[in-house]
Amino acid sequence: MSDPSPLTTADLVAPQLDLTDRQEVIRHLVRLLHAQGRVTDAEGFLDDVAAREGQLATGMPGQVGLPHARSAHVRTPSLAVATTPHGVDFQGPDGPAQLVFLIAAPESGEQHMNILSTLARKLVHASFRDEIRAASGPEEIASVVNREVGQA
Repeated sequence: MSDPSPLTTADLVAPQLDLTDRQEVIRHLVRLLHAQGRVTDAEGFLDDVAAREGQLATGMPGQVGLPHARSAHVRTPSLAVATTPHGVDFQGPDGPAQLVFLIAAPESGEQHMNILSTLARKLVHASFRDEIRAASGPEEIASVVNREVGQA
């Protein structure tokens, strides 16, 4: 049975986040997830994300950062989103990420790979990235993400 919660909400979006350090951006997004009750232990989830980040860079073409982790600290499959006007180094092939998508998935189940693969297929399209960059605020960004990625 799938979770009825939307993948993201306006409360999980940080538009024009004025941070340039990768760890600070991830920490900010984790705090949003924790504040909404989607993550039970912010520090525990941060450790899981850091462990994943340590394995392989999560920068993608299109100036996108895609940190992600499966974790026992995740209650609800979720996607926290930030736009970063100055960019953040996720070691992407075309420079600092101006879009950051943090995938939080429970340890069990297939949600992690479903969200990751669906989002990755959307991110290859400049039109999807541009629509998020041009969005007027958190509500619109959440709407675009839920429409395009939905309950992957």
